Amino acid sequence: MPSQSVIDLQDPIFLAHLGGKLRTTATVPLATREDLSVAYTPGVARVCEAIAADESLARTHTWRSNLVAVVTDGTAVLGLGDIGPAASLPVMEGKAALFRQFADVDAVPICLDTKDPDAIVAAVAAIAPSFGGINLEDISAPRCFEIEDRLKALLDIPVFHDDQHGTAVVVLAALTNALRLQDRRPEDLTVTVVGAGAAGVAIAKILNEAGVGDIVVCDSTGIIHEGRDRLNPVKERLAQTTNRHGRKGDATEALRGSDVLVGVSGGRVPESALEGMADGAIVFALANPTPEVDPEVAARHAAIVATGRSDYPNQINNVLAFPGIFRGALDAGAEQITEAMKLAAAGAIADIAAEDLAADRIVPSPLDPRVAPAVAAAVKAAA
Repeated sequence: MPSQSVIDLQDPIFLAHLGGKLRTTATVPLATREDLSVAYTPGVARVCEAIAADESLARTHTWRSNLVAVVTDGTAVLGLGDIGPAASLPVMEGKAALFRQFADVDAVPICLDTKDPDAIVAAVAAIAPSFGGINLEDISAPRCFEIEDRLKALLDIPVFHDDQHGTAVVVLAALTNALRLQDRRPEDLTVTVVGAGAAGVAIAKILNEAGVGDIVVCDSTGIIHEGRDRLNPVKERLAQTTNRHGRKGDATEALRGSDVLVGVSGGRVPESALEGMADGAIVFALANPTPEVDPEVAARHAAIVATGRSDYPNQINNVLAFPGIFRGALDAGAEQITEAMKLAAAGAIADIAAEDLAADRIVPSPLDPRVAPAVAAAVKAAA
């Protein structure tokens, strides 16, 4: 007999989601016949004709300039995995609400009933004229890399896979401040990234861009190195740009002498592996809700600990990054989000926390109202 669970519809969580979390509202009056003739027919036809003659007017005379599509296929939702497009909709609604709350950006959830990269690319490309940016969300690896790359090549608006780049930006901000506290330099570090999915690959890339001395990435098979079996094209590129000393073995071997652990795997890292890390170790155990290492266990071996959870200090939360990144990109009229823009975003996040820096305050609170405007300004300047 299949297992069943009873849903209490009076549960505050279910009540908060009743009817969804989003709505659209008009920005012009619609109270009189004249209002209707201006906002809709016949007046709207003049604007349509103008855009047909000069498509750039769509940016200034529609909501496109402030509108982002939050697109998923429901294959990698939170820690729930492949739950499908319908079940992913509450998360995408939440993401859209965060865009509005923190950066005054309008966003529409788009949950696609297909896992085929060709179909996803075609669908997003087809709806792109309605939007000023595309936020890809909760699409499983390695398909997410191909989908993002193809859409970036096709479209003249920013395409950003938040599971990759949002996480990477906040990790870099947190690491920047951890090093400030310890008076250390990125080029002197060895960083071990446990997990080679969307977030792990992007973290390795941005840490390389930031000048980290060496990065060792582990997947479920062990350390990624050149010549290893079972490497897809994404991991082959990782092997070429990381692990400069050619380490081999498992995560315990990777952590031997490592200065930093960044966990984005959802798996477990044994306490014994932490014992081999360098003095003054930094541990970011970001799997949510169950970190790779229990934060209290990590604190026995590390000087600075961060997680993805809101009930521990130093929460690495993407909401610190994506609202401001899109706000800045939209304000700049950018056609893409570049590595320079991501590095600028990380610097802005780090600088806010640096105003009141401590081992348990290396990133700002996700609710800090200063973050999105600062990130937006930095991204716009770098665009």
